[in-house]
Amino acid sequence: MMDRDRFPVDPWRLIEKRFSLEDQGVTETLFAVGNGYVGLRGNTPEGRHAHEHGTFINGFHETFPIHHAEQAYGFAEVGQIIVNAPDAKIMRVYVDDEPLSLDVADVREYHRELDMESGVLRRRVLWVTPSGKEVLIEDERMVSFEEKHLVILRLDVTVLNADAPVTINCQLINRQDGEDVYGGSPAPAKRAGFDPRRSDRMHERVLQPKEYWQDRDRSALAYQVADSGMTLAVVADHIVETENHYSARGIVEPDIAKNVFRVQARAGVPIRVTKLVSYHTSRGVPARELVDRCRRTIDRALAEGVTHQFERQRAWLDAFWARSDIRIKGQPEIQQATRWCLYELAQAAARADQHGVPAKGVTGSGYSGHYFWDTEVYVLPFLAYTTPLWARNALRMRYLMLPAARRRAYQLNEAGALFPWRTINGEEASAYYAAGTAQYHINADVCFALAKYVRATGDTDFLYREGVDIAVETARLWTTLGFWRTSSGDAIESFHIHGVTGPDEYTTVVNDNLFTNVMARFNLRFAARTLRDMADSDPGAYRAAAERLALDPAEPEHWERAAEAMHIPFSTALGIHPQDEIFLEREVWDLEATPSDKRPLLLHFHPLVIYRYQVLKQADVVLALFLQGEHFSDEDKLADFEYYDPLTTGDSTLSAVVQTILAAEVGYQELALDYFRQAIFVDLADLHHNAADGVHVASAGGVWTALVSGFGGMRDHAGELSFDPRLPAGWEELSFPLRWRDTPVHVSIRATEMRVRIEGEAPLIFSVRGTPYVVSPGEGVTVALEDQGPVIPGRPSLTQFADVELEDGTTLSASVPTVTASIPIITSPIPAASGEREPVADR
Repeated sequence: MMDRDRFPVDPWRLIEKRFSLEDQGVTETLFAVGNGYVGLRGNTPEGRHAHEHGTFINGFHETFPIHHAEQAYGFAEVGQIIVNAPDAKIMRVYVDDEPLSLDVADVREYHRELDMESGVLRRRVLWVTPSGKEVLIEDERMVSFEEKHLVILRLDVTVLNADAPVTINCQLINRQDGEDVYGGSPAPAKRAGFDPRRSDRMHERVLQPKEYWQDRDRSALAYQVADSGMTLAVVADHIVETENHYSARGIVEPDIAKNVFRVQARAGVPIRVTKLVSYHTSRGVPARELVDRCRRTIDRALAEGVTHQFERQRAWLDAFWARSDIRIKGQPEIQQATRWCLYELAQAAARADQHGVPAKGVTGSGYSGHYFWDTEVYVLPFLAYTTPLWARNALRMRYLMLPAARRRAYQLNEAGALFPWRTINGEEASAYYAAGTAQYHINADVCFALAKYVRATGDTDFLYREGVDIAVETARLWTTLGFWRTSSGDAIESFHIHGVTGPDEYTTVVNDNLFTNVMARFNLRFAARTLRDMADSDPGAYRAAAERLALDPAEPEHWERAAEAMHIPFSTALGIHPQDEIFLEREVWDLEATPSDKRPLLLHFHPLVIYRYQVLKQADVVLALFLQGEHFSDEDKLADFEYYDPLTTGDSTLSAVVQTILAAEVGYQELALDYFRQAIFVDLADLHHNAADGVHVASAGGVWTALVSGFGGMRDHAGELSFDPRLPAGWEELSFPLRWRDTPVHVSIRATEMRVRIEGEAPLIFSVRGTPYVVSPGEGVTVALEDQGPVIPGRPSLTQFADVELEDGTTLSASVPTVTASIPIITSPIPAASGEREPVADR
């Protein structure tokens, strides 16, 4: 899927052997560096051509009024958008006053690599100037994982074959408000047509200057954001190391600071400039205070030494890989891609420190820097099982959002709390409620993530002090959102939830969405069980929570009653679970006959057109089958997967990982591997043509889950660790570490056996395909495997449902909703399983 001459396979590095402007946006994303707090896109130090000159800080945002064409009560009123922080990446090189510009330069050697062992981005360029001077330029870029606010940029320049004047121009630039490397205002970057996934540009000035100064080789810029009131400071200091004579110049203005070093370079005598940069932000601390914090960060780094910072980075990553690395023996391409995905998770979450994990991490402005439910479902499992502290921090972000979530629930006439579908500051920022606010399932997703964290870690301290508030307030919402209905002719009551949108955004505002109902049922049960456990094991914590939450002692019983009566849709005619109450009444979208230039659907069809069809943006029922798998039989899972897989477009990058897991579980092993390759290369091969806007962090998290839970077969249902492996054919070995309640676990799977070894002080209890095992500390166990589960060739097709009559006596039909100049829309029946598919007429 990648040009391996340009991007060769390497187990620990992403390497680029040739520079290109054609896909610069993608490579800016792939070679971005960050730590979860601050992120620098992979722009060149020359600071010229770019898809997006980006420096992003998690949570640093501007607010703006949302203008609805037609306003209604309760619509989101204030939007949020991530702000492009001042750019410190510029270290521009001139030789004989000739600037290096890669688009026109005579470059004889080019090598760039993201080293995932050392956490450093490196580049080596051999440039021959028009006058024949050979110039070797080597640069390094590091965002520290240990020092949250520290960035180090290092540039080495050597004129190899002649003496020459060399100038190195280091800059801080406020690009948010239009400055370029020369201090002017360039034309806005060209963007391809409409795409709702991209961030809009703010047209008014955003960063208001508060302070700017220079002191020798140190520069500072500080700002306050116009409407959100947030503050930011950036300070850069410079160390020049050379045996050549040099002089220094500086200039500072509100939006640009330059530190310029003029060197009389002798042939073969290197010049090194190290730039230490610190960023600090706040929701309200004065900008001057942030400048002082930046100065302290840099002073500390200087005192410890630059070399020490690189050593600390390597040591941090050694520990990260020891608890996170997944090894796929004999699959070098997949190994490299897997490590890149895991590394991106570290860059997105490591120092988020109670901020959320944005959908693009800190690698781009896609989705405006917002947090979604993606974190809880796709990223948090990796965090909980490898670095629990990061998971706890992510959950605390939701806890800190509870006041805003309570206000939102009240505004929508519900009890408890309603977490926003997309947000930065806790307020709902989705202007399109049908595919946004209506996704009430986010409440259950957050509660599910809380439960998964507690299962994996045993951290009842967090659960009883803060997590319980999340569980209770989310449960309360379901009791007022849902309602009771009694079936005619009997006294059986059922609990229903209407007017919601599930994970599939191609089907909105429906009744009894299966995913929502199943996850709400879990949410209600978990909240009731948590309170009961607290009352038994920690009466003091229970009393404090009951008082804090004004708990009615009868509430848990009401929650459990609603959970037990939750309506779970099922079609006896098709033998599947309908995605919602009327999903099966819709016509089937003929995906096989849909031209490739009409994908993804959201960019080519009005939402109302899409909503009328059985077609999925992403796995919905299938996701429920995985997250709540213990409540569905093997037969249910197979039937549901075979029905919904042909209807799923994969227009969402959240889909392939879940389809990987269920395909592997039910037996579509080759298809599982196909989906896995789509997930693992979604950014590296730019499969969705939008990697330029930032890393798909949820997909990267899903890669971990696809490997561990899909091919590794790991489950933690009801707090019990179990395995049912599905090693792909041709894979020699899959091995990975886990952390289960403070016990480091090492799992290795081969075609004929599974080995489990543990460290720590406590024994491990787990099961493999229903057989229990106990492993003592420092020991291991080997389990023989007869096979890797059932194997079904090919992929599902709706042909098996062609002759089935639905409950209303009709059969399925398929079409593509297009019209061509007076030619009527032609509807094609689903062909019978035994016959060939009927051709679809031109439309």
